[in-house]
Amino acid sequence: MKTKSLLLLIIIMLFANGTNSYAQSAKGNQKILIAYYSLRNGNTRIVAEQIQKNVGGDIFRIETVNAYPSVYNDVTSQARKELQSGYRPPLKSKVKDFDQYDIIYLGSPNWWNTIAPAVMTFLEGYNFGNKTIVPFITHEGSRLGASVTDIKKLTPQANVLKGLPIRGGSVNDAMSDVQQWLRELKMIK
Repeated sequence: MKTKSLLLLIIIMLFANGTNSYAQSAKGNQKILIAYYSLRNGNTRIVAEQIQKNVGGDIFRIETVNAYPSVYNDVTSQARKELQSGYRPPLKSKVKDFDQYDIIYLGSPNWWNTIAPAVMTFLEGYNFGNKTIVPFITHEGSRLGASVTDIKKLTPQANVLKGLPIRGGSVNDAMSDVQQWLRELKMIK
């Protein structure tokens, strides 16, 4: 009788604790991090929050020490120069206890057919061995471009899954696309 009561108590505690910051994925007790870079906290942030609503997990905003210009054409010009030169902008902060995470949803705008330089800095700053990366990319027509290929080059020990491209102008209505993608990856039911 004590065993049944203890088992029931454990089950109740697990369900009651379902809102903790370390969500459980559909694959078990894997810890989830949703890391994203979003210019002025925009489109990519919105998709990151939609993912979090579906899978839980912790969110980490990738931020550069020096902000990009406020005029979009100036941003893209600077990004192009950074990408051509291989420059990696320094980041404001690091993920605490990165090693605890198993699945990393990684978000970036598509700049010049790849991920933002800040995301490259992020990827080069951690050991992704035995981790799963799930990319999501916001764009204005270029879709994923070479983003997934470049993520794989920067994290050769990681398991990189199918990426999700979301047009920036439609992020507010993208929840059903996000859910379909997560179902295809078997991250949600």
